[in-house]
Amino acid sequence: MPEPLPVTRATDLGTARLLPDLDRPGAWLLTVDDAPQSYVDPADPLHLEFEYVRRLALLLDAAAPAGRPLDLLHLGGGALTLPRYAAATRPGSRQRVVEADAALAALVTGHLPLPPGSGIAVEIADAGAALAATTPGSADVVLADVFGGSRIPAHLTALGHARAAARALHPGGLYAANLADAAPFAFLRSQLATLGAVFPELCLIAEPAVLRGRRFGNLVVAASRAPLDVAALARAAAADAFPARVVHGPDLARLAGDAPPVPDHAAVPSPRPPSGAFTIG
Repeated sequence: MPEPLPVTRATDLGTARLLPDLDRPGAWLLTVDDAPQSYVDPADPLHLEFEYVRRLALLLDAAAPAGRPLDLLHLGGGALTLPRYAAATRPGSRQRVVEADAALAALVTGHLPLPPGSGIAVEIADAGAALAATTPGSADVVLADVFGGSRIPAHLTALGHARAAARALHPGGLYAANLADAAPFAFLRSQLATLGAVFPELCLIAEPAVLRGRRFGNLVVAASRAPLDVAALARAAAADAFPARVVHGPDLARLAGDAPPVPDHAAVPSPRPPSGAFTIG
């Protein structure tokens, strides 16, 4: 059988490429303008290659007892890695995926079709507008992984977005977001302050090297109006193939410092990654 070939398409927001992983037959890397966006193995949706995706999956696993179906809202679609994971681990879940790039969504679903009966519905819309229009209290988990190229759009970094997420969730629901920053963590601190103004419970999951300021990287934040089982999350994160730390309580408060919440009129995108941080050749 011939080796699969890369697929390149001009999409609404850039140039997307699906690159086969020759070391793992059937798996694909999705890039947009050469920035890695997703890695997916449709035949094995439990395989999560990217470290930050594994951390989002830890939060999804902890959101309810194993196997219980959930109502999930995914902001950002990519190659639909986490929706496929949730469909496999929580059969019967109702999943709404919001993706702004219609051509990208068509490329992914056309080349890597979703399994029949997955419960995954892909909606073409702006993530902020779709979240604001979500029926209040209808979601168990909101997962935000929205990047315009390599930066989180400004309108998804302010108080209005955090309040919209809280409205969309039922009282015990969970908001989880993939962020990216580096020391001295001005953007991360602003996001902790913004989410903390709306949600009383927060924790952060990240690689120790990123937390120590050694490099730019992904940081996953979880927020809820109900207590988070941070001890269980810490055990799971430490035991993962890519170990991570869970920061919460006084340690998280010290990290946030005196950063103020971000009002909508002052919102800015996440910082631009340094050259080569997330790009590929």
